[in-house]
Amino acid sequence: MADLDRQRARRLLNERRLDALVLTQPENFTYATGLPAGVPAMWRRAGGATALVPSDPAARIGAVVGDLNADVLARRAPEIALRTHPLWIDLVDIEGLDPAGVDTAALVTEAYRLENGGEASFPPRPTTYSASGAFAVLGDLLREIGLDRARIGVDLEFMPAADFAILKEAVPEIEWVDGSEVLRRLRMVKSAREIDCVRRACALSDAGFHALAAGIEAGHTPKDMTRLWRDGVAAAVLARGEPGLTGLWDYMSVGPDPWSGGGAVVPGAILKADVGCIVEGYNSDTARSFVYGEPDRIARDVHAALETAYEAGLSAIRPGALMRDVFEATVGAMRAAGYPGYRRGHYGHSIGASVGSEEWPFFAADSDVVLEPGMTLAFETPFYGKGIGALTIEDSLLVTETGIEILNDLPRHLVRLG
Repeated sequence: MADLDRQRARRLLNERRLDALVLTQPENFTYATGLPAGVPAMWRRAGGATALVPSDPAARIGAVVGDLNADVLARRAPEIALRTHPLWIDLVDIEGLDPAGVDTAALVTEAYRLENGGEASFPPRPTTYSASGAFAVLGDLLREIGLDRARIGVDLEFMPAADFAILKEAVPEIEWVDGSEVLRRLRMVKSAREIDCVRRACALSDAGFHALAAGIEAGHTPKDMTRLWRDGVAAAVLARGEPGLTGLWDYMSVGPDPWSGGGAVVPGAILKADVGCIVEGYNSDTARSFVYGEPDRIARDVHAALETAYEAGLSAIRPGALMRDVFEATVGAMRAAGYPGYRRGHYGHSIGASVGSEEWPFFAADSDVVLEPGMTLAFETPFYGKGIGALTIEDSLLVTETGIEILNDLPRHLVRLG
């Protein structure tokens, strides 16, 4: 099932005088079509799978895919105008042919001939796939639907410059422009299915936090923290029968040097866990700090200021608010607490639409983005100090029609372990 909102797409495309959007990043292809990008996606290059989204919501979405399993994709999404280009993988279909009295080689050769439109000369397959050939098929599709002289946006934030040159050469009559902003603004507001994926990712991450807090011992290192958290996530996957976990990541630190990569748990040590689970391609992002035993005065005071700033910023997050106003509320609270030198580029970001854990838009001083219902975000107040450690509070949240929903269920104070 595609997650693309066609009405929103029309508005955004019309505002920028674009006739259509062409998407080449594998995740964007799936977002627009609901179909997998297929085996060419492994190279992270353009052309393997391409989606065409006309600005008119009544027009069919187009897709150019490898020929390996195009018949399966056509059955899954008959509403999509599907076209194919050859992959490197040999493909033949003998179903429907009568093998009686025909030797195997002749039977298979006949199947190849039929697949080749009745021609007996068989063109070679590409080493992997041909981007120029795939884009030529896209050009044919554009001409079929009357967009052969159109102004079309492309996801240039993904597409390599070399592939963009191939696209322009293959379909020179199109005015190709950067459509990345349209795509970002489309993907920042999630569908109900996307929100469910982020919610499930948060629940798994929380389970890992509980396992980490319960299992930490003196002498443990960041690698032990990773093991405990990941074991907790794995146990939750089994207990809940969660089939959708497609990845996970973590940044752990122990001790007074948050970027050393080393350290071991001793009394008074600060532990930081910044982690995320990925469910069906959608990220969560959550962070907490712990102290083993009693915190010293400095760590306690800094964390208290971070809590105050977190609550100030959180109270400013609501539909209709500007993301820069959330930034100002957060940094203003830190200044009021006596920390004028504390300065971050942002206090959080969108989650769930990219292959990374941080993505546009950001809670930043220069952001003009208005918060909308359906946005999934990570909001954070981190602090990194040599001689202190990494102190941080970060939750994933959902903007609703009336306010926000916190998607994590963890305490925000400096939790004492041991």
